[in-house]
Amino acid sequence: MQPTQHKQVVLSTLWLFATLNYLYCDVVTLMDPTLLKQFLAGNIGGIEVSQSFLLAAGALVEIPIAMVFLARVIPPRINPWVNILAGVVMTLVQALSVAGRLSDGYYLFFSTFEILATASVVVYAARWIRERRASDSVGSGDGAQLDPVGGVATSS
Repeated sequence: MQPTQHKQVVLSTLWLFATLNYLYCDVVTLMDPTLLKQFLAGNIGGIEVSQSFLLAAGALVEIPIAMVFLARVIPPRINPWVNILAGVVMTLVQALSVAGRLSDGYYLFFSTFEILATASVVVYAARWIRERRASDSVGSGDGAQLDPVGGVATSS
């Protein structure tokens, strides 16, 4: 497997891990009697469960689902950037959503793994960009070398 393919597989796998946690957390949420009553009444914590709300929720969950596939097929030059953008969005959304549900142990449990997964996507993709820049710098003949620990280019 080529290094670029390996990076794409790792990112796709992180997205799959996050997606499975999102989905199972939603399943467990339906087992919460208090929330289930709110779902059935069409109002969750003062938010009306309208068609617009459901569409927005669907669009939001489509991001990590799509990234499982897109992380493998987006061209390498823009791939890490798309992963960073999607990872930042999903990390922020989940961090904001968990802030209001700290007393729900199961939600905090799943959210921890979701946030770790999407933050890992951001970090991994950023390293990919840094490695590529360092590699491009070395290949340009400007005397730069790869730092074996940080992977960043240093001038000699």
